[in-house]
Amino acid sequence: MPPSTSATGSPPLRSLPPAVLANLRRGVEKESLRVRPDGTLASTPHPAQLGSALTHPRITTDFSESQLELITGVHGSADACLAELTAIHQAVYRAIGDELLWCASMPCRLPADDAIPIGHYGGSNVGRAKSVYRMGLAHRYGRRMQTISGVHYNFSLPEPLSNDAFFALIRNFRRHSWLLLYLFGASPAVCASFVADRAHRLERLHENTFYLPHATSLRMGRLGYQSEAQSSLAVSYNSLESYGASLEDALTRPYPAYEAIGIRDGDDYRQLATSLLQIENEFYGTIRPKRTIRPGERPLHALRERGVEYVEVRLMDLDPFCAIGIAAGTMRFLDIFLLHCLLRESPPDTPQELAALADNTQRVAARGREPGLRLARRSGEVTLVEWGREILAECAPIAAALDVATGGTAHREALSGAAAALDDPAATLSARVLEAMARDHGHSYVRFVLAQSLAHRSTIRELPFSEEAAERFARLADASVAEQHRIEATDAMPFEAFRQSYLAALRP
Repeated sequence: MPPSTSATGSPPLRSLPPAVLANLRRGVEKESLRVRPDGTLASTPHPAQLGSALTHPRITTDFSESQLELITGVHGSADACLAELTAIHQAVYRAIGDELLWCASMPCRLPADDAIPIGHYGGSNVGRAKSVYRMGLAHRYGRRMQTISGVHYNFSLPEPLSNDAFFALIRNFRRHSWLLLYLFGASPAVCASFVADRAHRLERLHENTFYLPHATSLRMGRLGYQSEAQSSLAVSYNSLESYGASLEDALTRPYPAYEAIGIRDGDDYRQLATSLLQIENEFYGTIRPKRTIRPGERPLHALRERGVEYVEVRLMDLDPFCAIGIAAGTMRFLDIFLLHCLLRESPPDTPQELAALADNTQRVAARGREPGLRLARRSGEVTLVEWGREILAECAPIAAALDVATGGTAHREALSGAAAALDDPAATLSARVLEAMARDHGHSYVRFVLAQSLAHRSTIRELPFSEEAAERFARLADASVAEQHRIEATDAMPFEAFRQSYLAALRP
């Protein structure tokens, strides 16, 4: 039986028995740039040994041909999820020669914008559509912004939740997600190549490094995943219906600046559509309701037809101190935090609250470690530290219940680590990044990340990798190539007809 819920969709903690808490469902999608040994962006194609980026279930590419995306399956324990993510890294490092995985969210030394390669997925209609979508992103936002990488954390319970319960979780996540930026934001500095010829308010720290002294996550601030056009979107998270209506409007509303770009120039496609969003994935949300899609299905159609299956947390920076980008303690804190968001009373959002939440995100991204920083909430302004302590106090019984269900003290230890970082900003990831840059790398962002990336490669390569595991990844790669060829061989529709058909398929 699914957990009972309150009027706002939130179940009480007592309705989640140990069997549920011991088997929370989670998966990770981790993006990383491939770089040369000198810290510049690799220009090589997606390695053939890794199979097809179009169809491989575990290893694909994100925006750029040089930007790997590593995808775990769904796991009932954090340890199992981390073990698979580690194995995928091992398979990747056996295939990329002397290249490295850039271990930070903000990119390496970048070439000129038009020299950043867009992902290629073969000649099928679906493969071409993926590349054209990325070309549209390049025209709309620039290629440099798309090279920012992160960790996406997918989360659900082993028993079904109602759409209302998922949206209650999402509303509370958006209210409290600034705490994740404070604790785990790890991008307080950037390479100068990222901001070349671009207006910004950063301070110079080194000849090739800019930063903000109290920043936590420049990736999630005004310099990172931002869109002037999307700032006009007031997406409501009060129900699946209101969310779907907001998204459909953005997917069908023409946007003059994008109409000026045009769909195609002769035979060369410039974007998939001239609407505010080309497709659903273009919407820059910090958390998304998700449903596994069927071949050719639109994500919004899947949500409307079959409801929310899980949530995707999208604001986590890569942890440059961790070889696989996310630490076990971080994953356990996310489980605690997301359960807190689910269990806490979750009133409907309003346009005024949405504006205040966006401002809180910007404040913490740019100034999160600033002493005395204040944030806005419904009852008035409060200091970040005071509000954070309140949230962690509410999380304590959840951490204890998770430890009872799973055995040990790992969740309470994760919560204690968060409390320590709230009391001492020097313990946050962003502060540790700046401290390591100053101590060992002359304040150079690129030198710091390059050194960390080299160390992580050594760590991954030294781990045992069985012949069975190597054969399993080889079979996945071969099967993905065969599947891409099958798709290409069975395509019968001209691409323009395919594009129009896909864009029209918003409703059942």
